[in-house]
Amino acid sequence: MIRRKFISSISLSGIIAILKPNSISANSLEIKNNYENGLKDRKYWSSMLFKIAYPVFSNLANETLVKNMPATKSPSYDSRKNVTYLEAVGRTAAGIAPWLSLPDDDTKEGHLRKELRTYFLKGITNGVNPLSPDYLNFRKEKQPIVDAGHLVEAFLRAPEQLWKPLNEVTKNRMVTELKALRTRKAHKNNWLMCRALTEVFLLSIGEQWDKPAVDKALKYYNEWYIGDGWYTDGVKFSYNYYNSYVMHSMLVDTLKVLVQKGHANKEDYDLAVKRMTRFAVQLERMISPEGTYPIIGRSITYRTAAFQALSQISLMKELPKEIKPAQVRCALTAVKKNLLIDDVFDKEGWLQLGFRGHQPELADYYTSRGSLYMTTLSFLPLGLPPTDEFWSAPYEDWTSKKAWSSKPFKKDYQVQY
Repeated sequence: MIRRKFISSISLSGIIAILKPNSISANSLEIKNNYENGLKDRKYWSSMLFKIAYPVFSNLANETLVKNMPATKSPSYDSRKNVTYLEAVGRTAAGIAPWLSLPDDDTKEGHLRKELRTYFLKGITNGVNPLSPDYLNFRKEKQPIVDAGHLVEAFLRAPEQLWKPLNEVTKNRMVTELKALRTRKAHKNNWLMCRALTEVFLLSIGEQWDKPAVDKALKYYNEWYIGDGWYTDGVKFSYNYYNSYVMHSMLVDTLKVLVQKGHANKEDYDLAVKRMTRFAVQLERMISPEGTYPIIGRSITYRTAAFQALSQISLMKELPKEIKPAQVRCALTAVKKNLLIDDVFDKEGWLQLGFRGHQPELADYYTSRGSLYMTTLSFLPLGLPPTDEFWSAPYEDWTSKKAWSSKPFKKDYQVQY
């Protein structure tokens, strides 16, 4: 049975220690209350992320992932085999990496971060060891192209904590596995950027990289941009959340490395960020006053991953001035509390196929148990410290809540970049 852990509030002593109990002003009390409210949200986020990630990382560390993770799949699942475990590991890692990048501290949250980071590092060693029962599949099927992209995204988001501490044998094995992906051709859609991100990760660590594969992805993405923050994800436009699941985030992360290594212009990176910011603005407006959002397109079983772009823009501190970080925090907290209910987990703590509960009929033909761990991608702002405005600012209504409460809100306009 997966054990449950919950996090207590981080101490406020450092903030109010200089104030005597009988001399705290109304303003000081307001600051204290605001900070406590933000930390309650953070406590919920961090405890939920721990609950999601713990079964994956602890079992991989103990070489029991294949043994203990139920290999449940969509009723219409296609012929791909043995990909679900890399899916679970790569997708969980991509979402949790910013949180694990924070420095160790003596809070309960800090202890949980350290625990998960320790499990991850040990687990990755097992995952690329051909003799381990949890040896992850990079070698067969095409699906690993996608999930290797998510895994290297974790390394790029927290290189000091998740990549550099690995021993040389594990690093060399990982590089070998990543290069082995080149035997398969990526589909001409968001998969191209998964391949590209893997290649620029190799570039970032001084390994030989496939520049033509990266150039190909950038070329198609440039052609697929249709305006106002949206890409088509292939030749024809499909209305779904893949712009958030993969496209904006991996494009920005790819260009960031290319700029750092002198293989792209900063103007290209800045434009990609502007477009992702525009898309993030639209995502924030999609969150209803009640904390729900439109159920559109395929892969809705990825749940809160629909808000990765908004979460990453918040982490990058690139929100436009009309959107306060606290309103994003409050909106996403409402979504998470509405969606990540007990029925989302089975009795052993694994995510279940479905949306708001166990609904396997909603899973697409490519969806298995491991696919569901994309939902961690909405937790990126946990990489901001508790003192950041995202967490410390007072409660703030989000745009649709303001609009439907007859409060002032900013009108929306299309952009031309």
